Amino acid sequence: MNFIIDNWIYIPAFVVVITVLVFVHEYGHYKVARLCGIKVDEFSIGFGPEIFGRVDKNGCRWKVGSIPFGGYVKFHGDAGVASNASTDVEEISEEEKKVSFHHKPLYQRAAVVLAGPAANFIFAIAALAILFMVLGQAQTPPVAGEIVADSAAAAAGMEPGDRVLSVDGVSIASFEQLRRTVVVGLDEPLQMKIDRAGTIIPLAITPKIVVQTDADGNVQKIGQLGIKSTGREFVKHGPISALASAVDQTLFITTATFKGVGQMISGARDVAELSGPLGILKMSGDAAKRGEDFTDKALSLFNFMIFVSISLGLINLFPIPMLDGGHLVFYIYEAIVGKPLNAKAMEYSFRIGLSLVLMLMVFATWNDINKPWVKDFFTGLFS
Repeated sequence: MNFIIDNWIYIPAFVVVITVLVFVHEYGHYKVARLCGIKVDEFSIGFGPEIFGRVDKNGCRWKVGSIPFGGYVKFHGDAGVASNASTDVEEISEEEKKVSFHHKPLYQRAAVVLAGPAANFIFAIAALAILFMVLGQAQTPPVAGEIVADSAAAAAGMEPGDRVLSVDGVSIASFEQLRRTVVVGLDEPLQMKIDRAGTIIPLAITPKIVVQTDADGNVQKIGQLGIKSTGREFVKHGPISALASAVDQTLFITTATFKGVGQMISGARDVAELSGPLGILKMSGDAAKRGEDFTDKALSLFNFMIFVSISLGLINLFPIPMLDGGHLVFYIYEAIVGKPLNAKAMEYSFRIGLSLVLMLMVFATWNDINKPWVKDFFTGLFS
């Protein structure tokens, strides 16, 4: 019972994160569709049997499904939630064709599909910008307070008090920016410029790869210099600099995710680092428990939501049928060839896409199940 009391927040936090981000994503599709004059038949948060819903003045049914794992927008003329055309889409009346998704120009269909992932990125950028203006952006000066013995920094001759000015020609403004650059690069050599008591010194450092295992058994390879920093500050931004910093942060998470996927494909990074729904459940709860008071906990969960929003937008752009990126690939084909992919090829593509998505989910969930925290969590939940 004590375990349940201490950890009740996990499921509500997960539902909040998924519900908000799915709504943002699907609303992007919905809004652009309406701007293009497309009728939306259904807007659903979640799948499965409907819990409740209502029909708006435009004939769209807004509803909440019983399974909170995603959602969809069903356009007029769709056969199902994957936005594949109904078999009788060409037999509908001329009036219906005017509001049918599949009878709209190619650029409008592409804009509607792209709007979902774009909404996730816009949400993340806007949320970060607001946080940076209201609370400030937390950062630590990129100064080496301490050099760890036998580390990459020690081997390269770095000294306490050295301030990192740039890495590979990119200016470094904070210790967090330096750490992000090093962590995702693994053991890639770095060309640095160091300010040592007013003297600018070029320094080449190759980070060491360190394998970290957290309290939940998650294993991750990261690059490490071996320097410790001291001091922390919150820098408040004006609207323009807040927006610029938010875009920069979003771009970093996006490129870091791409880099991580590439490293998994090449074998440089262990695929066991990939997490599925159970991992998101755990991370949502951990974020909601972090901090001293309700404000701290809410802010922590909000920051996690921003990260997941970027990831959701990015994943949906992968060129896999069933995902938005797969639809965009079909539209590129249509633009080049001058006609859509034939119905049979489209059907098989969607089947392959569905299989790939399901296999990825099963694999990621299997990774989660094999982590020690899963056994402890569910044993405590039912004991």
